Formats: sequence, structure tokens, C-alpha cells
Amino acid sequence: MAKKYKRQVSNGTTETAQAVRPAASSSRTSTGEFNPNYDYVIRDLKRIGILAGSFFVILIVLSFFLR
Repeated sequence: MAKKYKRQVSNGTTETAQAVRPAASSSRTSTGEFNPNYDYVIRDLKRIGILAGSFFVILIVLSFFLR
């Protein structure tokens, strides 16, 4: 998630606004790695690529016959 920072509003002085960072939470103690499995996405992308390529080939072949 994106971290949210609040800017301090100055009262017309030349001081620059500084970001206020929230305190680091110590509730994250899990040491497990995030390792998702995206095999189904790769399989779907290959299928989409094959279908798109075959449709282009069919359109090219049809363009020669319909001239």
C-alpha cells in the first residue's frame, strides 16, 4: 500500500513543509515469503496469443481470396 504523508502548512514564513511519517508498526513479524503462483495467467496469455495470431492469419488469407 502507498504510504500517506501529511504536509505541514506554514504561516507565510520561508520554512519548507516537511513530511510527517507515521511510526513504523511492529505488528509485521511474519517471516514467510510472498510467492504467488501465476501459472494460469501464463497459460491464458499463451492461449490469447495463439488465438490472435490465428485470427490474423485467417484475415490475411481471406484478403487474398476476396480481392
